[in-house]
Amino acid sequence: MLMRIQLLTIAVPLMILSCSEQPSNGQSAPFSQVITAQNSTDYSTNRNAYFGDLHVHTMYSYDAFIFGGTSSPDDAYEFAKGGSITHAAGFDMKLEVPMDFYAVTDHAYYMGIMREMALGNSSLTEHEIAQGINEVGDDPMLRRSIFARFRDFANSENSREIMDEAVVKNAWDDIVASANRHNDPGTFTTFIAYEYTGTGPESEMLHRNVIFKDTTVPDMPFSRLVSDDPEELWAWMDSNRAEGIESLAIPHNSNMSEGLMFQLADFNGRPLDAAYADRRLRNEPLVEITQVKGTSDSHPYLSPNDEWADFELLRFRLGTTVPMQPQGSYVREALKNGISMQVEHGYNPFKPGIIGSSDNHNASYVGNEDDFWGVSGLLDSDGQKRGAVPLDTSEAGGGGYFDRYSRFGASGLAGVWAEENTRESIYEALRRKETFGSTGPRMSVRFFAGYDLPNLDEENMIAKAYSEGVPMGSDLITESNRDPSFIAWASKDPNSAPLQRLQIIKGWVSDGRSEEKLFDVACSGGALVDISTHRCPNNGASVNLSNCNISADKGAAELKAYWRDPEYDASQHAFYYVRAIENPSCRWSTWDAIRAGVAPRADIPPTLEERVWSSPIWLIPS
Repeated sequence: MLMRIQLLTIAVPLMILSCSEQPSNGQSAPFSQVITAQNSTDYSTNRNAYFGDLHVHTMYSYDAFIFGGTSSPDDAYEFAKGGSITHAAGFDMKLEVPMDFYAVTDHAYYMGIMREMALGNSSLTEHEIAQGINEVGDDPMLRRSIFARFRDFANSENSREIMDEAVVKNAWDDIVASANRHNDPGTFTTFIAYEYTGTGPESEMLHRNVIFKDTTVPDMPFSRLVSDDPEELWAWMDSNRAEGIESLAIPHNSNMSEGLMFQLADFNGRPLDAAYADRRLRNEPLVEITQVKGTSDSHPYLSPNDEWADFELLRFRLGTTVPMQPQGSYVREALKNGISMQVEHGYNPFKPGIIGSSDNHNASYVGNEDDFWGVSGLLDSDGQKRGAVPLDTSEAGGGGYFDRYSRFGASGLAGVWAEENTRESIYEALRRKETFGSTGPRMSVRFFAGYDLPNLDEENMIAKAYSEGVPMGSDLITESNRDPSFIAWASKDPNSAPLQRLQIIKGWVSDGRSEEKLFDVACSGGALVDISTHRCPNNGASVNLSNCNISADKGAAELKAYWRDPEYDASQHAFYYVRAIENPSCRWSTWDAIRAGVAPRADIPPTLEERVWSSPIWLIPS
């Protein structure tokens, strides 16, 4: 692995109502509460930042196994704790910094079935779908053909022919046992979990990861073979909850839902009502805003005044040239529609907190641009297969590139603010939505709102912010005679690029219309926010595309702001969330090209600006 460029950051002076700060040692230690898995945990009422991945696939997922994945849940957890595991292509995978928490989320849909077909230990081996599974070797084209055959069968009327409940039960029991074996309170947290792979009528993605609170779990997971309707999943979760089995679901890849994830109707086309909103909020407090298959914050079509909305987007449905549908597919629009429904109908079905996760199918993690090993086993295990390096032949793909995976991202990461690194504490953080999502780097972000918030330099500022305000993920009931204030605070990953700017994104309802606006609230380099445009000036950070060296003298280790909305209206329903953006750095495809000794692709941006999002705070008129 190439060593990441070690960065120096410059001290940044205090600004009016906002500032950026750097610790004296040049490394970021935000809020004095960031700890990682290799350290012993310290219980803190001010809560610590923990980082993890809640979306990981192993050999028990049908697709991961077809792609060549043979790593077990035990392997996945050993990797997350800092161990080395072997990729299907034969090279080692190892994290620079261990995770704090992790969840194997294999598909309930045919859990363990494909592996059982290959092992030859049951009648499943004789089924026509199993033919050729042991003969594909390292050929990615053959593996893709088997995957397509399996997918078509799964969507047919014969889909339940290969549903062997005993096989699923054995796989589920192993997943549960593995999570419990590796859970180490105070050091490393695991969650028993799985993926519900629901789809729409045209295979639109309505996928959720189901995360269980503790060791009390159902005998079998609920899968799309029972129902594709998410409300049926929620009903199952509610029935489990009545029996003491607590869980939450996290939707992902809303960007690939073709507008169905956040449509203004239920799965069967009926208008949303208060009962629907209640069920959704109770069972789905979070959304996965970024992962390998794209970012789901917003889209230029939906946010034309957001210069940073065009970030790591998938523009076409997988394996096609059919453009994807933006409306109904992105989180910010859902938040706006939610408060519109609150104003018009008195209920809001779209109030999710925010995380990131990876959706890696190698039992590992893929959040590092400079050490990206793909997400789909043997199908994208090197630069040529990923589309970053030209093919040796004229195979499919424009311009001599295989193009299926080139727009996939090295993303993402979940962050929580919790008292300690335990299942109970982290789960409660997920429940109350005191969470944040990163595109990979371990950036931390805090966000508070209130009427008597402390100044940024006050002693015990965080404790006072908790006592006098509300943290991200919360509602703030507005007061008619005073304007609220906000504290936003972000810190860089010590192993990644400095921060460029700190932003607050606002959505509100005015005259029956939902609106949005972006405010830069703190700038690197001591620069001031332009009062007319609400933007920081460009700090001039650059990237050397010959070796991926980045600017050593631009950006900040920390950015923070004490901010009031200059356009605040106490009568309006509104939400606010924070986005912090790094200086530019090389995208994984550029790293691949440099290692291969070729020029980066001209049709893919060679650099990107990594980012982190907080969960929103909702302002509710009293």
